[in-house]
Amino acid sequence: MMSTPLFSDKVAEIFVKVDDFCNHFENEFNKHGLPAPSGIKKRNRKATLTDSEVITILIAFHGGQFRNFKHFYCHYLCHHLRDCFPNVVSYNRFIELSHRCAVPFMLFLHYCCRGECTGISFIDSTVLRVCHNKRIKRHKVFKDMAKVGKTTIGWFFGFKLHLIINDKGEILSFYLSQGNTSDNNAKIITRMSKEIFGKVFGDKGYINKALADLLFDDGIQLITAVRRNMKQKALSNEEKLLLRKRSVIETVNDELKNICQVEHTRHRSVAGFILNIMSAIAAYSFFPKKPSIKNDIEETNPKLIKQFNQPKLTAA
Repeated sequence: MMSTPLFSDKVAEIFVKVDDFCNHFENEFNKHGLPAPSGIKKRNRKATLTDSEVITILIAFHGGQFRNFKHFYCHYLCHHLRDCFPNVVSYNRFIELSHRCAVPFMLFLHYCCRGECTGISFIDSTVLRVCHNKRIKRHKVFKDMAKVGKTTIGWFFGFKLHLIINDKGEILSFYLSQGNTSDNNAKIITRMSKEIFGKVFGDKGYINKALADLLFDDGIQLITAVRRNMKQKALSNEEKLLLRKRSVIETVNDELKNICQVEHTRHRSVAGFILNIMSAIAAYSFFPKKPSIKNDIEETNPKLIKQFNQPKLTAA
């Protein structure tokens, strides 16, 4: 577990960034808000904890040092971080306040926690199970929302989190879909790639000629591995090397699940499920070191070097 002084410094760093955004959001929200009807009193009393403090606490929990949020809030934050949050409330009250700050939290995630596209991107999806397969029929929280899907590992019941990252490991775009959604769904990928340019590398699940042509019209080149019964594509040596480095996004998925806890089966509401995903992605953006690939890629395997140096076959 991280020591208290270091953890306090990290919490302060997160709070400064969140508080600046929340102040700007509140000013803009008040400018464009509808006026209250005349003769009707409107309560405008502020909560004990501000939105920036609530968001900071949610992000701090997903930093990877704790596994149970109630234990983190009641036994660690209320005792060891009392100087950072002097106006802490009860655990039940905090859960109520966390649902109120969902809108500014989503906007903060969109504008402050995403990376910049560098022209080299990687796309993949990961499974978010909401219960064990034996309890699918009696599951109630996500009834009629979560769906049964299948991956190379096996069947599951839940959702899929689609990600696009750059070569620095920064998340550029994310999308939550039902578990039975295909990875190469054109509607989802076109929405995720609105601000993406250059080359996007994916696995065999993204093989779709219509999708590749659609992205190519938008200035995006989708590069995927080929199946055994398909002809090899004419790729440059750099593209072949980058395609082999696609596992970097698998490492990002692993950190989101095992460190940031984006997946667990203890959800009691849909709102808590969404807040958990947003908190995990925001916490990942504050990691000082993320999985990345080197700018100067150099292959050291003699067999692959010989394969790359072979002349390309072009269609007549």
